[in-house]
Amino acid sequence: MKFIDPQHDRWQVAAADDGAQPAAHLLLTPAQWQAARAQAEPAAAPAAAPIGLLLPNDFDVETLAADLPRFALIALQFPKWTDGRAYSQARLLRSRLRFAGELRATGEVLVDMLPLLQRTGFDAVQLRPDQSLDSAQRALRFFAGHYQGDAVEPRPHFRRAAPAAARLPS
Repeated sequence: MKFIDPQHDRWQVAAADDGAQPAAHLLLTPAQWQAARAQAEPAAAPAAAPIGLLLPNDFDVETLAADLPRFALIALQFPKWTDGRAYSQARLLRSRLRFAGELRATGEVLVDMLPLLQRTGFDAVQLRPDQSLDSAQRALRFFAGHYQGDAVEPRPHFRRAAPAAARLPS
């Protein structure tokens, strides 16, 4: 898991009134992306520079299926730590739509959320300012494995039983 320091992040949110073509390391809203796509030739607009999307947690990510290869980053927002819709978006992007770029959690991201963020497909987080980086790194080491499949390891992980001879008392 990559931890993002907002002071040193190369990705910048596009200005609301920015009607220019996407530039390198620019995070666009869905409306800005659609406007840029409409102004340029579809093959030429994003190919020149890595661009990203900043999505609200109520956005239907399946509408982006055809455009996903054009994005280097998708940032999903958690407006409240109790609102888990971005987990579902991440799972859809990774498992169903096969998004291979960086998937970043932003907003009210707490240390306690990190194991589930990782399991649903996030590979980068921007922690809420009051959260500790040391605690976040510990949280990711808390569980050694899971029985259920997830976005990282889709197959279930079963513990192997010892051979019958090894289980019998001597």
